[in-house]
Amino acid sequence: MPPLSSSDHQRRDPLHGVTLETVVKRLVERHGWEAMGDRIPIRCFILNPSVKSSLTFLRKTPWARKKVENWFVEEVEDTEQETEVGGERSTIGDGASDRTDGGALSERAAGDGEGGAGARSHGFGE
Repeated sequence: MPPLSSSDHQRRDPLHGVTLETVVKRLVERHGWEAMGDRIPIRCFILNPSVKSSLTFLRKTPWARKKVENWFVEEVEDTEQETEVGGERSTIGDGASDRTDGGALSERAAGDGEGGAGARSHGFGE
């Protein structure tokens, strides 16, 4: 089987052309900050959450960004499967599902950089 061309890869990559800001906003619209903090317990989702603080943290913390992106990709894939089965097109952020379950991913401890000098706690329950 020949290797994928860049256009084939782009079509198969659900994150291609999607900014991190769009990913965060769609997950917030669909699940809310509380569910996001339950699934990925990091301070920027739990204490005074905002898109801005989340983007700052996620851009500096690869393990957390990967968790958020993986969650988004799971939902895109679920939506595509529902489309194939049900024939109706729905998009992430339409409120069609409140699913917040998810498997644990391995991670390394890292600080979120919020809270002023010396505040390096990365979250709760990790």
